[in-house]
Amino acid sequence: MKIAVVQHEIIWEDPQANFAALRPQISEASATGAELIALTEAFSWGFTMNTSEANETTQGASTEFLRSQASQTGAWVVGSVPILESGEQRPNNRMVFAGPAGELHSYNKRHPFTFSGEDAAYQAGQVGKTIRIGDLRLSPSICFDLRFADDYWALANNTDCYLVIANWPASRRAHWRTLLRARAIENQAWVVAANRTGTDPNVEYSGDSMIIDPFGEIVADAGESGPMVLSADVSPQRVNQVRTDYPFLADRK
Repeated sequence: MKIAVVQHEIIWEDPQANFAALRPQISEASATGAELIALTEAFSWGFTMNTSEANETTQGASTEFLRSQASQTGAWVVGSVPILESGEQRPNNRMVFAGPAGELHSYNKRHPFTFSGEDAAYQAGQVGKTIRIGDLRLSPSICFDLRFADDYWALANNTDCYLVIANWPASRRAHWRTLLRARAIENQAWVVAANRTGTDPNVEYSGDSMIIDPFGEIVADAGESGPMVLSADVSPQRVNQVRTDYPFLADRK
């Protein structure tokens, strides 16, 4: 499957402005032949803790934007949205997968980032999951989830690719780059990572979006740069090859 990552800036708490900015970038990603296009965490609002105002329903503008872009491009389009369910006090930081035929899958961020107060503004997701899209088994995670290796290990035998979307700050970019590669190497799976660039009111972001193969080789790397599109062919066959040549997962206790 050809997967494209859109590394983009986010206009603070202004979904409509972000939709306008993202349309040409999604079009550029679609032109690569991508079957799945990954935007970042909080792609439409920014990583805001103002969730009394920055929240949406499951039929809200951000989800509808993802669905419309999927329909127009013929690709799955993915990003995270602050979704407030009826009766809940706090939204989930929810990764929404919108399919070209109207399909929807979702994953709620399991580990809110307490260092920034995310745990007070958002509720935590309960379990990891794997989603099959075509022949590819995808396991989603969001930003701070990356630090919790056990969650990745628990899914490894039944996944081909970890899809990580983030607002990861430039001040800890070495951690981001190291952990992404470690997750690929230790689980012998692809890691596709979309991080934002630019600044919000408090934080600077470096980008560093990457696509890493199951042997830990970086096949696409945005580095410390501005908006851009990365793409690569992500195949379960490469996972099978690496796990057959180096059957390390069988030795886990």
